Amino acid sequence: MARSIDLKFIADLSVLVGTGISVYYLVSKLLNETDGNPLFGRSKEAREKQSHTWDNLVAVRPQLRDVKLSSYERNVLSSVVLPQDIEVTFADVGGLEEIVEELTESVICPLTMPELYSVSSSVKGEGLLSAPRGVLLYGPPGCGKTMVAKALAKESGATFVSLRMSSILDKWYGESNKIVDAVFSLANKIQPCIVFIDEIDSFLRERASSDHEVTAMLKAEFMTLWDGLTSNGRVMVLGATNRMGDIDSAFLRRLPKRFAIPLPGAQERRHILTILLQGSELDPEEFDMDLIVSATRNMSGSDLKELCRDAALNAAREYIRQKRQLAVAEKASEVSKMPKGIRPLRTSDFAKNLNIETRIPLGSAGLD
Repeated sequence: MARSIDLKFIADLSVLVGTGISVYYLVSKLLNETDGNPLFGRSKEAREKQSHTWDNLVAVRPQLRDVKLSSYERNVLSSVVLPQDIEVTFADVGGLEEIVEELTESVICPLTMPELYSVSSSVKGEGLLSAPRGVLLYGPPGCGKTMVAKALAKESGATFVSLRMSSILDKWYGESNKIVDAVFSLANKIQPCIVFIDEIDSFLRERASSDHEVTAMLKAEFMTLWDGLTSNGRVMVLGATNRMGDIDSAFLRRLPKRFAIPLPGAQERRHILTILLQGSELDPEEFDMDLIVSATRNMSGSDLKELCRDAALNAAREYIRQKRQLAVAEKASEVSKMPKGIRPLRTSDFAKNLNIETRIPLGSAGLD
């Protein structure tokens, strides 16, 4: 009898242990699948990245050492970019000197010299020199809007929060609103800060009755928190779009400072090409900058970059073919015939993509 009781006890204990092990592995799997959700924890890689970002930020700004972050604010750290990690400066932006100068006065000065933008009148807490709460860069695709935003963060020394829809939207009801709240609360803690929203029209587009309940609540939460920003100008929302007409009018009101980034003109294209080609060797006899500038009318800065890249690849391909032909002909030992390196760039390297004739005399094509 005692033996049968012992066997029953052992069987029950085995079932209990097996159930515990199964529950343990099930919970572990759920924790791994809920990557980035503060309710269920974050993956090890995400936690390491967030800790690394915060440690670097504290090293630059020791006053943040005693600042405590919530789990949601730590989650937003994945979207934070420090100014020392940005390589783009205003020197890399070609053809936008007037816009850069105005951006310096409208954005960088409020971020770096808030004392100049203190309350200067009695208009209920907002002075005439108060900095704008939002800045909008708009214009055709490929004209350097995102590049200007990065240069702003670099030149101002501001922390850059690159906001993406994938980092805001969450499958759990109500979590997206808490993440948006964490974005603004974190921005106030680590100011000066630029909250950058690329393609802002896809996020803050015109509201409609057909909007999903979660989307409508998210937009309302964003608007409410945006209005709650401190007026010292050290936290700024920066948006970029090529479809300004799709942005809701209520959000446009919160973006009072707007800068058009148009397609570059002739002088701007010359400046951009000079910057892009400054590290390349140019043939003094067979390179015609005037011809290339006139032939690239209606091209964006991104188009010009790809044009120069393809021209450099054309010269590199020629060098590779020469070496390959010598190797096939077994003349590699003839050092005098081996190419010494990639030749300088010529106008003909650009002609294929521009559909121009390289023999056109100088000045025959008018500049716009």
